[in-house]
Amino acid sequence: MPGTNLTREEAQQRAKLLSVDAYEIDLDLCGAQSGGGTFRSVTTVRFDVTENGAESFIDLVAPAVHEVTLNGDQLDVDEVFADSRIALPGLLTGRNILRVVADCAYTNTGEGLHRFIDPVDEQAYLYTQFEVPDARRVFASFEQPDLKATFQFTVRAPEGWTVISNSPTPEPKDNVWVFEPTPRISSYITALIVGPYHSVHSVYEKDGQSVPLGIYCRPSLAEHLDSDAIFEVTRQGFDWFQEKFDYAYPFKKYDQLFVPEFNAGAMENAGAVTIRDQYVFRSKVTDAAYETRAETILHELAHMWFGDLVTMEWWNDLWLNESFATYTSIACQAAAPGSRWPHSWTTFANSMKTWAYRQDQLPSTHPIMADITDLDDVLVNFDGITYAKGASVLKQLVAYVGEDAFFQGVQAYFKRHAYGNTRLSDLLGALEETSGRDLRSWSKAWLETAGINVLRPVIDTDAEGTITSFAIRQEAPALPAGAKGEPTLRPHRVAVGCYDLDPSGKLVRGERVELDVDGELTDVPQLVGTRRPAVVLLNDDDLSYAKVRLDEQSLAFVTEHLGEFAESLPRALCWASAWDMTRDAELATRDYLSLVLSGIGKESDIGVVQSLHRQVKLAVDQYADPAARETLLTRWTEATLAHLRAATPGSDHQLAWARAFAATARTPEQLDLLEALLDGTQTVAGLAVDTELRWAFVQRLAAVGRFDEAEIAGEHEQDRTAAGERHAAAARAARPTEEAKAEAWASVVDSDKLPNAVQEAVISGFVQTDQRELLAPYADRYFEVLAEVWTSRSHEMAQQIAVGLYPAIQVTDETLRRTDAWLTSAEPNAALRRLVSESRAGVERALRAQAADSAA
Repeated sequence: MPGTNLTREEAQQRAKLLSVDAYEIDLDLCGAQSGGGTFRSVTTVRFDVTENGAESFIDLVAPAVHEVTLNGDQLDVDEVFADSRIALPGLLTGRNILRVVADCAYTNTGEGLHRFIDPVDEQAYLYTQFEVPDARRVFASFEQPDLKATFQFTVRAPEGWTVISNSPTPEPKDNVWVFEPTPRISSYITALIVGPYHSVHSVYEKDGQSVPLGIYCRPSLAEHLDSDAIFEVTRQGFDWFQEKFDYAYPFKKYDQLFVPEFNAGAMENAGAVTIRDQYVFRSKVTDAAYETRAETILHELAHMWFGDLVTMEWWNDLWLNESFATYTSIACQAAAPGSRWPHSWTTFANSMKTWAYRQDQLPSTHPIMADITDLDDVLVNFDGITYAKGASVLKQLVAYVGEDAFFQGVQAYFKRHAYGNTRLSDLLGALEETSGRDLRSWSKAWLETAGINVLRPVIDTDAEGTITSFAIRQEAPALPAGAKGEPTLRPHRVAVGCYDLDPSGKLVRGERVELDVDGELTDVPQLVGTRRPAVVLLNDDDLSYAKVRLDEQSLAFVTEHLGEFAESLPRALCWASAWDMTRDAELATRDYLSLVLSGIGKESDIGVVQSLHRQVKLAVDQYADPAARETLLTRWTEATLAHLRAATPGSDHQLAWARAFAATARTPEQLDLLEALLDGTQTVAGLAVDTELRWAFVQRLAAVGRFDEAEIAGEHEQDRTAAGERHAAAARAARPTEEAKAEAWASVVDSDKLPNAVQEAVISGFVQTDQRELLAPYADRYFEVLAEVWTSRSHEMAQQIAVGLYPAIQVTDETLRRTDAWLTSAEPNAALRRLVSESRAGVERALRAQAADSAA
């Protein structure tokens, strides 16, 4: 039995046999508000077949199927429907018509048609999420990206509701919404968003083009919706992408819908992008949050061309969809006229690339162009390689072929393959034509191999400090145990930056050399005969994808002067290098903490500051010698409070330091301060203790036992919203008692009733690094229940549990032994094996780092 999986071979066979013309989908959602568990779904599909008498199948996940009619003949439902498939026997050469009537299920997992009840107005809000294989939860579909078709939706909805889909929203008649057919698109980017949503409308107009724009959210969030800022970023994206792609926006309108309990950041449904509604900010956030939201908006807009207009043939090329959208969204932020974030490549180096470097050193590392054999493979492949490493490599490809040639190739690609499906070779062929470069060897080295290279400078100087030789050594470390493939030296396009202090005391670049690095040792003759600078920075401007090490002299200077770099990007590269060395047990955690404390006060980039906050907390919690951990935590917490008090009132830095302090406050005096800030008996000038910051304080006070049910319930009473419900659930799970932990565990593991977002909140509260001893018994319980959880829950819900409840904070050899024993005895499928193996690798890395810190 196939279960809910689909193999690549099955998809290829089906695509050879048939092509799909059109879907007509009729959904009755009138019962959505009253709480029924299912809705009626009627699907009519018109498709063509090449072989008379052939058999195939269509995909459907539904509690009940009432009718299957193929070419006028009613089929026996019990005979043809099983698991997630309806068998289609005796197909005709040429046109076939299939009609399926089913009851499909609402979900609370963020998959298929998600239903959410807003506690503020008690109204239901629906939205679909179909990537990867979940259109089949709403209508019968040939669920693979290369069987494109037109989709015509008819929806019955309650009085006063709005229905939004890929096509422009029609005027309803008797609460029935009949949409125009879409262009030819893949099933996974179709969408329906249904409910009494609040909306704001505008239009994008340029050179005679007019595209209606809409922004939607729940009415309870409407007062916080900064639609002007969102429209501004959207218009910048339209301008920049249409110029760079030389192809007009391909759909009739562009709606952006902020929806509740969304699992991802956003989804590129054609003309109807869904975005997690945490991006409608209820409280003050730093500019880094606005930058991240803008990148998400631009990422999804870029997908309208790359992913929606031109779509991958199979999920092997998922990376190309995501990497392209990531690269172009960052490039747009950096270069679009009027952008608020021209420093976006600093953010990319600081956050996206560190994600990629982390992912690429796990036992699950894989080539960028992964071998996706089935749906189970792709569901766990939305990772740091698919998004961040891929985008890093695309950035290097742009440097390699030139930006003009790159976008000329992209333009040819869109024109050649509009509304069709492609493989990687189609894009590389277009780029070869415009650049004149042979990209086959580049593709083989970068896209078809796994792992990460290390670049180190090799510098000799004479007695006067003049460079007598300069080379770049490239290393290909062994892949992690269990990873497939061999270490590979790759061609890198890199810049070498030479930095010295100027008269004002700033570290500025005096010399820059750009070159191709290939093989184990590459000479840099341009620097021979020049005076050795204070800092030599490889991969300056962050052109390539590699771990970079500073030479001994540069590292010593940077340790004292990291905050003096005049520009944010070289600072970010040095911060990233230091963090990478800490993770690799080359720099002791106590020394990393000293480095951060010496330079963070001079760091102006708020995104970098917040990343450093997270990294220091992780390092001290997981990578520090356990005997020194409390001392280091005390040192860090005292620093966070000092920076909070010293920060400019009302500034982003002040808010970031307040959150950092709340995350780690530990002494009675520090916890007294949190309570006083909450009740208003103490203040910090300029710091608004608003709703979200209050919850940060409450959760910490709950985790240390200061607050219990009464205080948590009191705070929740002041914030009777969906966000308040999640925060209260996290705070209850954080309490340091056996009863609180048992209650949280039971709500997640023993019951399957929690919605996805609440389950995520409970897990986040349950795992507290200050509660290792209290949580230790749950390590065995995790391995006892994991297999059953994986088979009984949906993918998203099971993955939350498999990753979130793994005993990652129990950094011991015993945790490794328990994990290995379970992997051997349970024989999990490839997807679950991957998730558990990745978590195990985190413990193994932490043990190495703790040993290095202990030896320091």
